[in-house]
Amino acid sequence: MPVALPPLTAFVVGVAAVVLLLVVWDLPAFLGLVIAAVLVGTTNAYFLPDIAFGNVPGSVATAFGNNMAGIGIPILMAAIIGKSMLESGAADRIVGSFRSHISDDHMDFALWGSSSFLAIPVFFDNVFYLMAPLARSMRARIGKNYALYLVVVGAGASTTHVFVPPTPGPLAVADQLSQGSGSSILGTTILVGLLVAIPAALIGGIAYGRFINARIDIPLRDAMGTSAEELEERANRDAASLPGFLESALPIFAAILLVASSTIVNAFGDTYPVLQNYAPVTSFLGDANFALTVAAMLAALTYLRMDDFPRHVWQDELTDALQNGGNIAAITCAGGAFGAMLAASGIGGFIAGQLQSIGIGLLITAWLIAAIVRIAQGSATVAMLTTAGIMAPLVPQLSVHPAYLVMAIGAGGNICSWYNDSGFWLVKEIGGLTQAETLKTWTVLTTLVSITGLIAVLVYSTLFPLA
Repeated sequence: MPVALPPLTAFVVGVAAVVLLLVVWDLPAFLGLVIAAVLVGTTNAYFLPDIAFGNVPGSVATAFGNNMAGIGIPILMAAIIGKSMLESGAADRIVGSFRSHISDDHMDFALWGSSSFLAIPVFFDNVFYLMAPLARSMRARIGKNYALYLVVVGAGASTTHVFVPPTPGPLAVADQLSQGSGSSILGTTILVGLLVAIPAALIGGIAYGRFINARIDIPLRDAMGTSAEELEERANRDAASLPGFLESALPIFAAILLVASSTIVNAFGDTYPVLQNYAPVTSFLGDANFALTVAAMLAALTYLRMDDFPRHVWQDELTDALQNGGNIAAITCAGGAFGAMLAASGIGGFIAGQLQSIGIGLLITAWLIAAIVRIAQGSATVAMLTTAGIMAPLVPQLSVHPAYLVMAIGAGGNICSWYNDSGFWLVKEIGGLTQAETLKTWTVLTTLVSITGLIAVLVYSTLFPLA
């Protein structure tokens, strides 16, 4: 049997399944993604002897559970944070503070800067949980520009996620390539990552956000346990009835500081060994499950104080938020399970092996490998780590600093987030978007960031090779 047949067949089956089930038949996303995952798993079992046919449903469930273990509690807590911040007026207070210092015409820069900063210590999905309520509240208050706000939030978070250590993806890639170069490249990677992230976010976020915002008007829909009507009513509340800025922003600040404590110790523990003494404590405090639980409690208590209703009503409101969060978590994890079944087919390794022998420049080769693996199996992190493992032995052949190779891999791994990426469904559900709107905003944004990032890498590495 040709070695290309199993992975390519699984990929074709997966793409055909999601198009038929989600686009043509318009099935609920969770149902369609689970069916597509089972079909891909069945295809794998037919071709690959180490995958038993009888284990396919269990493998899909295991992949779903693994995703839920990673993001289930954070998503549910984020639902409470979003509901509480919107209903209590905390999101309105933060938006009002932005508007008092920044004109509405430049609000996109404020959101971009905020999401970029937050994403350095916090995972992309957690940034979107925290920033989405602000984008929704801003849309309700200003009455327009929702597509722009979502795109710039996504651009800030996604560029940092793939370009700037100590976020996990580029940190792990830099570590692998450091082994090939014989010395640490972390410091240079952070600097180069910032230089690449800025033009990528400006083009993919600000420029494209303004372009698409002028062509589509995305309305506010019910999402995160809050209806559009409620948001619009609350947007016109008197400022005196809102909580103070510090109390309003405390859930966000708390989550950032807790997660950042673990990130800093992990990133600099080898350089400053004394930090390792605090690792057990910061690992506990900085775990996203704990950090977002703390943030959820802070937001919920503000909600209780500001609305001053009986405890049982408050409990019912939070339960409604959890029900909505459960739907988001289910869809997001189903998308992750679909991607895991594609990855099990070996599509990533097959594509990487084919491209490695083409003979083009190492930076472009790395970008192509990461991009195709990303499109095939969904996960940006998996695409980046797969490519890093392939490229690490080739680091001595580089004529430029290995940090540029980290950037090329990150750019490729960010391309074209679509149905097999759990992030696609997270943006869709938390943002209250349709599938078509998510493709026009989020999918195009990630592709532009990828291409712009590659161009920036090629330009910088030519002008400043740093070798």
